[in-house]
Amino acid sequence: MKAGKSLGAGILSVLLVSGVVGCGNNEDNTASPSASASASSGAEASKTPDTSSSKTEKVKITYSMWGSAEEGSATQAVADKFNASQDRIEVEVVSIPWENYMTKLNTQAAGGQLPDTGMMKEDGVIQWSSEGMLNDVSAMYEGSDSQPLDSLAYKYQGKPVAYAAANEVLLLYYNKDMFDKAGVAYPPSALDKAWTWDEFVAAAKKLTVDKKGKHPDEDGFNSDGIVQYGASIENLPWQLETWVLSNGGGFYSDDGTEVRVGEDASIEAIQKVADLYLKDHVAPLSVGQTDDGIQRTIIAGTVAMATNGAWNVGTSLNTAKEEGLNYGVAVLPYMKEKVTLNTGGANVVFSQTKHPQEAMEWLKWYNSEENNWGLISSGIWMPTLEKWYTDETLTHKWVDNPNFPPYDEYKSAVVDYAQSSAARPASWFYTNHTTDFNTLLGSILGDVWTGKTTAKDAISKNLEALKAAHEGSN
Repeated sequence: MKAGKSLGAGILSVLLVSGVVGCGNNEDNTASPSASASASSGAEASKTPDTSSSKTEKVKITYSMWGSAEEGSATQAVADKFNASQDRIEVEVVSIPWENYMTKLNTQAAGGQLPDTGMMKEDGVIQWSSEGMLNDVSAMYEGSDSQPLDSLAYKYQGKPVAYAAANEVLLLYYNKDMFDKAGVAYPPSALDKAWTWDEFVAAAKKLTVDKKGKHPDEDGFNSDGIVQYGASIENLPWQLETWVLSNGGGFYSDDGTEVRVGEDASIEAIQKVADLYLKDHVAPLSVGQTDDGIQRTIIAGTVAMATNGAWNVGTSLNTAKEEGLNYGVAVLPYMKEKVTLNTGGANVVFSQTKHPQEAMEWLKWYNSEENNWGLISSGIWMPTLEKWYTDETLTHKWVDNPNFPPYDEYKSAVVDYAQSSAARPASWFYTNHTTDFNTLLGSILGDVWTGKTTAKDAISKNLEALKAAHEGSN
């Protein structure tokens, strides 16, 4: 990924991008902390903050993040601004490679040596909280007007245990030149004009072309000789939940306590996604294992429209636009209900810290828009405060810049969409053991995408195992 134009745009790209993007293809990297670690953290959590430091000596806290040494150094530069802004707290950034991040944290947890605060994978937040590894941050924004949207609060037993550092929604990206050449109207950016699933498939067929210029449903069309696909639905398990909800089903009940993926509506939605490749012949094969969908489709120039998260504007599409890509953004199509998921990488305070108040003060500063503006203006992050979505002056400050598609289009398809009734929090905001569940579901569905089995057979045969994963007992 490319660095942004201002300080911060490339600084923390892994903070959100690897957190959100990585949650699909790295779901098995989060392991449960040991029981002994949970016990020791519970004891630590009961301790009061250490206030023995003199007024002239700063309280030192550590903040962990995943990324390269260079990215860690850049993040430290941001922390240095915080350190210089007051005389009580000093933040040291600890950078850990993504592939070793959760392994390192588990090792530190077992030894009672976790950092004071840091990043946590979305699908591990509730599990770590349930095992006593995270501090209650419900009072973090008391008396402040900077509390993030409630939809960005990770909650365990009704109390916030973390807040997402950014607000992200799933969108439909499309290549305007491909649509123009095919004479197909652009997908709508307004929610009230969203395509139905059938309209989406019909448009995808007009945009799918084989070597002879034939489209699906035309005589002589060769599904083995497709040179341009009409569509691609990102089928990583957590993003796949969007379509299950849109069809009236769900992975879980509303409170996250029961598994619903075995219901007919849930199974039907998954099969419809698979059939884009298997029967409709409008999508390339995707086995739901890697989260580089926009790079493989829109940026590669092989697919006319594809779904994925808003962060792609800043992480890859800005560069592609500079190289000539003429792309647009739209709201997702829908099956029965209009749905998009919102998510965001979590910043947490670990319960082993002796300085929870200082850790929270750093996070409040760090999460404020003025201190991570480079990430927002580049399109990697979306703001966490409601005013940026409702105050037109602030929205213009955010969106009216060359890093984004045209203002009216982006405001409708992204800003307004994120605040609409269609936006629902991803299940890992309130559901435990989503790591194990998503990893197992992704494995189960592997043969569905290739047509070796159906969604109904795959899920029905493994439903009890999925329920066990949801209970944390597999």
